[in-house]
Amino acid sequence: MPRTTSRRARRLPVLAAALTIGLGLVLSGCAEDAEPTDATSPSASETPSVTPSETPSETATATSSPEAQTIDITVSGDTVTPSGERVDAKVGEEIILHVTADAPGEIHVHSTPEQELEYDAGTTDLPLTIDQPGLVDVESHTLDLVIVQLEVR
Repeated sequence: MPRTTSRRARRLPVLAAALTIGLGLVLSGCAEDAEPTDATSPSASETPSVTPSETPSETATATSSPEAQTIDITVSGDTVTPSGERVDAKVGEEIILHVTADAPGEIHVHSTPEQELEYDAGTTDLPLTIDQPGLVDVESHTLDLVIVQLEVR
């Protein structure tokens, strides 16, 4: 019996530590649902949209409308704008990738399941919906560039 008691006594601190870590993870998961307070990262609704007079380097990342969020993308030669910015999105929300390109191409969305969206030269609207929360890269594999990262909540 002394050996059993000694074994239980050693397991108690391990169990307490595991419970503490588990509780910490649960609480930190709840904190992620809160709106970010970082003033340096604007939400998608605060980012201005592209106007025809802007150059590609001035292109903004997203605008929002009552029906869907629109992300303006310009592909010119080997340059893509936006270039890696984060855009807030909601699970199940319709997102329109509004692509203006000088040549046809393909956008890869690294969601689950992965999506491949083709566009033509000129202007193309590509509808997109993300069904799982997380950080989703939207990129051009042809140019090996990340266009945007969707922060889906």
